[in-house]
Amino acid sequence: MFESLKKKLSRTSDKLEEEIIEEAKQEDNLQEEEGKKRSFFSFGRKKEEKKVDESKQIESGESTEEKPKEEKKSWFWSRSKDDDKEESADDGSDDEVGEIEVEEPKEEKKSGFWSRGKDDDEEESADDGSDDEVGEIEVEEPKEEKKSHFWSRNKDKDKDDSSEGKGGLFSFVREKTISEKHVEDTLWELEMGLLEGDVAMEVASAVVDSVKEDLVGRKIKRSSDITEYTYNALRNAVAEIIDVPGKSMTEMIEEKKAQGEPLVVMFVGINGTGKTTTIGKLANYYLKKGYTPVIAASDTFRAGAIEQVTHHADNVGVKIIKHQKGSDPAAVAYDAVEHAKAQGKELVLIDTAGRMQTNTNLMDEMKKIKRVSNPDLVVFVGDALTGNDATQQAVKFNEAIDIDGVILTKADADSKGGASLSIGYVIKKPIMFLGVGQGYDDIKEYDAEWMLNQLFSEDEAAIEE
Repeated sequence: MFESLKKKLSRTSDKLEEEIIEEAKQEDNLQEEEGKKRSFFSFGRKKEEKKVDESKQIESGESTEEKPKEEKKSWFWSRSKDDDKEESADDGSDDEVGEIEVEEPKEEKKSGFWSRGKDDDEEESADDGSDDEVGEIEVEEPKEEKKSHFWSRNKDKDKDDSSEGKGGLFSFVREKTISEKHVEDTLWELEMGLLEGDVAMEVASAVVDSVKEDLVGRKIKRSSDITEYTYNALRNAVAEIIDVPGKSMTEMIEEKKAQGEPLVVMFVGINGTGKTTTIGKLANYYLKKGYTPVIAASDTFRAGAIEQVTHHADNVGVKIIKHQKGSDPAAVAYDAVEHAKAQGKELVLIDTAGRMQTNTNLMDEMKKIKRVSNPDLVVFVGDALTGNDATQQAVKFNEAIDIDGVILTKADADSKGGASLSIGYVIKKPIMFLGVGQGYDDIKEYDAEWMLNQLFSEDEAAIEE
């Protein structure tokens, strides 16, 4: 998810570093020294690296104290190879065994099923005293290792976690201070990149202003400082944008339940955003949490709408309240609320006809449904793939009916992330759920920390150049 935004955030760090290093070269204020330079995305994951390694070792059944890297690379047939090593150790050939033990796991990864025959040949040559020949093979194997196996990318990533630069670290002889002239071009490029990623104008401006305020005046001693400061500045800016306070739907259900009332939720949006499917997902979601939802088929205008929502209700096993096609949508919503109260059900989900925000008549009808059913929540359902259009639609619906929250569908297919980053900030209402697939279970409650990790995560740091 959000690969496009990730590239733009990473490029901002690279661009700023290029600007400052070029100026330092012209001032003869730069020296190169040995050291490891961490990549942009590595700053967010180093703290958890040790825990991840230990969990992998525990799952594999190996000791956490013994060669974690070798465990990752070891092949299924390594047990038989280890047994062979132990036998040779009993014969007293300690030096040969030591050399083989250090390099073997790398060969295992490459060799697969036929490794046993190869290992036997190597052991025979070792018995004949051909130590140099075995040594040459062991030195050359790691070079072929990169190309040998699909999972070698994980190994390469482990090596790159420390992101050792080809030319080492650049250190500034005299301390440098980030000034406005350093960030001017970089932040302009960032703002253009965000706009290209369907981020709303005011959101892009807010991110750029926050990053500028955070970076200007920072004192740096080496190039890795630039990467770290930029990472933190961007993360802080995005965190502030996406964290819009608001109660979760689950909390509201519990509050209404304590009052002996159902939570009434009305869903609005334009045609084709996945509103009816989302209602089916939410009914399934809360049914599994132990609540009893009821669905109101208040989309009485669109052909097939009642049949569609009935299909979802039957699939997940919840009651549906419906009238004839063309009947009053507000009456359907009212009946559903009364049914929930009479039967002690905790949640009413009201489906409404999709409508463009410019259709005055349908917008007035939507206001009538709200007036009659008196919902606790009015939720706008938008398509994440429409980017800035979804944000503009939410603005219009909010002006017309005062929505309380947002559900974004198709978030799993959104490579840009513009709507997810913008919509809550622009209308000052929280994102409540994200649709992340086409199954009934493919919906998740929105979590700002999870969203932040999607943009700055270790798992997807290796984006294609």
